[in-house]
Amino acid sequence: MEEKELKTSPKQRLIIGLIALLMLGSTIAVYVMIVMGNDTVNYSKMTLSQLESAYEETYAEYNTRAEELSKDYFDTFKEYRSEVKAFNAESVTEVSSRDLKEGDGEVVANGNYSAYYIGYCADETVFDSSFDNADEPTTLKAPLAIEADSLIEGWYTGVEGMKLGGVRKITIPGELAYGSTYEICGGYNSPLKFIVYAVPNDDKITELTEKLNKIYSALSSAYAASYSSSDYSDATVEE
Repeated sequence: MEEKELKTSPKQRLIIGLIALLMLGSTIAVYVMIVMGNDTVNYSKMTLSQLESAYEETYAEYNTRAEELSKDYFDTFKEYRSEVKAFNAESVTEVSSRDLKEGDGEVVANGNYSAYYIGYCADETVFDSSFDNADEPTTLKAPLAIEADSLIEGWYTGVEGMKLGGVRKITIPGELAYGSTYEICGGYNSPLKFIVYAVPNDDKITELTEKLNKIYSALSSAYAASYSSSDYSDATVEE
């Protein structure tokens, strides 16, 4: 049997060309999303399992970037752990600060810097820290991006005039810390001290944090919807 020569009609060639063009457009769009970091995913349309996977993958990427930054800053900041010492709580009546290392960058302002920190009580108990382990730290967590009204009032007063790259010890009276709204260091209105290392914002950490927040919001809604549906289906109707 002779092989017949296969030919395409002009209409078929047009359709093939359009498909190729659409595929090229999709490829370019995906490239832009990945390379340019433009997160346009509609997480509300994803399933619960997809959201959980997306969160795990993004969080792993976030931790990887945090570890990379830790390699740059860990050795410098760990030297100041010895500055954590007990202090007289009753003597703390106003915010005071002391530079442990003078920064050489621009003056910090809300939105233009992040911070590694150690927060501790009058008995030198560390209540929060950027180190992975208070006793034998091996790495730093991701730095905290500082925005307006996101922290206690005494923090903002204490870092005034501080420069990027600097390390400063800040002493904060109880009323400008957590006051009577939050119990910390064994009571309310407890004075606190922080050792703050001001570093530039990291674009990758900022991007991944925003992405995690979006996924977390969608996850919360998905969990609520799943729980509501399950709760309704499991309910019994009394006659």
